[in-house]
Amino acid sequence: MGKQFPGFEAPHLKLIEDSPLFFVGTAAAEGRVSISPKGGDSLRVLSPRRLLWRNITGSGNETAGHLRLINRMTVMWCSFGAKPMVLRAYGRARTIGPGDADWAEMNGHFPPHAGARQVFDMDVEMVQSSCGYNVPFMEFTGHRDKLDRWTEARGADGIAAYWDKTNRETIDGFPTGTGQ
Repeated sequence: MGKQFPGFEAPHLKLIEDSPLFFVGTAAAEGRVSISPKGGDSLRVLSPRRLLWRNITGSGNETAGHLRLINRMTVMWCSFGAKPMVLRAYGRARTIGPGDADWAEMNGHFPPHAGARQVFDMDVEMVQSSCGYNVPFMEFTGHRDKLDRWTEARGADGIAAYWDKTNRETIDGFPTGTGQ
């Protein structure tokens, strides 16, 4: 049975700190549900009820499009080590993009990255832990650098062109707000 909390507590923060991977889930009222893996240095817990995660340019942009329609998000972590646990944070989030007034402040929580596309500022309404007994043991050997090299090679103009071509709509045709 899962346990529910009004915000993050110390054991949750330890799991988050130790996790090289987390998942983000969003959905519109119609269409596909998006569950996206995230890694790298892209998440900050600012308080027990607030987290930021930075989205780097990728092949899709579902989270931004879904949040424009229904403001809800779930973020999930799994322990792949000795102590099993699954942790989910449920809440509402706002999307901050490069053209927004607080972009520099919010993006400044993270190291520079040429592909930084959005920062999602999540108000955590509930945290839930569950056993994680069926999550396998896995060994983390390192982060991939392919996306970093890909974005660096394109430069700012190439990234803007990529956003214009592939990131303006979700796979269901909902506008994402990127590049507008």
